[in-house]
Amino acid sequence: MTRTRIEGLLAAFPKLMNTGKQHTFVETESVRYVYQPMEKLYMVLITTKNSNILEDLETLRLFSRVIPEYCRALEENEISEHCFDLIFAFDEIVALGYRENVNLAQIRTFTEMDSHEEKVFRAVRETQEREAKAEMRRKAKELQQARRDAERQGKKAPGFGGFGSSTVSGGSTTSMITETIIETDKPKVAPAPARPSGPSKALKLGAKGKEVDNFVDKLKSEGENIISSNMGKRTSEATKVHAPPINMESVHMKIEEKITLTCGRDGGLQNMELHGMIMLRISDDKFGRIRLHVENEDKKGVQLQTHPNVDKKLFTAESLIGLKNPEKSFPVNSDVGVLKWRLQTTEESFIPLTINCWPSESGNGCDVNIEYELQEDNLELNDVVITIPLPSGVGAPVIGEIDGEYRHDSRRNTLEWCLPVIDAKNKSGSLEFSIAGQPNDFFPVQVSFISKKNYCNIQVTKVTQVDGNSPVRFSTETTFLVDKYEIL
Repeated sequence: MTRTRIEGLLAAFPKLMNTGKQHTFVETESVRYVYQPMEKLYMVLITTKNSNILEDLETLRLFSRVIPEYCRALEENEISEHCFDLIFAFDEIVALGYRENVNLAQIRTFTEMDSHEEKVFRAVRETQEREAKAEMRRKAKELQQARRDAERQGKKAPGFGGFGSSTVSGGSTTSMITETIIETDKPKVAPAPARPSGPSKALKLGAKGKEVDNFVDKLKSEGENIISSNMGKRTSEATKVHAPPINMESVHMKIEEKITLTCGRDGGLQNMELHGMIMLRISDDKFGRIRLHVENEDKKGVQLQTHPNVDKKLFTAESLIGLKNPEKSFPVNSDVGVLKWRLQTTEESFIPLTINCWPSESGNGCDVNIEYELQEDNLELNDVVITIPLPSGVGAPVIGEIDGEYRHDSRRNTLEWCLPVIDAKNKSGSLEFSIAGQPNDFFPVQVSFISKKNYCNIQVTKVTQVDGNSPVRFSTETTFLVDKYEIL
């Protein structure tokens, strides 16, 4: 098939859709479109008219199950971001137009095969990064020492590089340079512990090989990308692995909250932002005309916002979520966001889990004491991982006392403190270890967890039909997870 033929077939598909009825296929004179709605998108399989439609439907279902493996949300930008991962996975399902006999686990195995060349490339790159960071730290110390010597002798410190000028005093110049290097060094340390630890994709070698070897100037921006993608993977993987099996009713609610939090190492909340949403999914059209009874016990001052099609006055007066036009029905077989909320604060008492890290220099290096404390007693945090960066090339840490377990990742130079559950019965704990290094080497500390209880105490307590106000059986799935949680 030519490209123009494929584009023509895809362009014709929306015109053939009959919105009045719900079907799984539509036929023309030459081809058959087998499709499945996925929220705002469609998964479409184009086949010949003499193909086995039952096999086509099974293939379509496998395609649709692959997408959540790579995409956190069924949205166009998320699909575009992971388009190559999806293409590689689809290629394992269909070969030369015929369905391969594979399941989801086999697809995951085939697409995540390791590449020896990529491992070598990564190892060389990490070595270069470590050397560059060590050189920058050495330069910063030299500048600080020069400034101290100049102040002690009452002389002007020499100018460095292009910053030095006869019109500017040496002391202020050195101070400015030193502060600049130290400040820029902090975010550059962050990427090392946050490198993605997931399985490498062999076919990505070409893209990485094109990156400039002189990476020092780009570490900051590159570090932000690595951190965001890594944290996204951690949370999505945690959701996939630890989401409990839900007995879904015809009316199902998904309540999800994500937290972004940044704290200073000396205390003080720099920023905390939490986003939550209630997603409604109706699988039986006879329950399309319903109302959700929301119980809001939040006392932290969250900002609530309903969907534009939801009756805002009804929600404000009676905490009921229903459509503005009660004669209309909610969409069937698609996730619809009906209520979302947002909380942004710098109030320290709102921190769900406080982390206190105390590195102190000793004769052999550093003794590090780190402790956690759960602030919100009603929360239960599962699979908590507190990741502490370590200096490179100094060996494994010597663990003293520890609550829970630990993992030392020598490749990424991190120590992962793992706690299966943190709740009111296990609200505090500590870890002590010793290793060669300096206090700055052990930041930023990163935290990840997942919880089946939401933070803001917003729940759906009852679902009733618009006509007759009779109760409707429903199921609820609640998730509270981390987008970013750092102690800088």
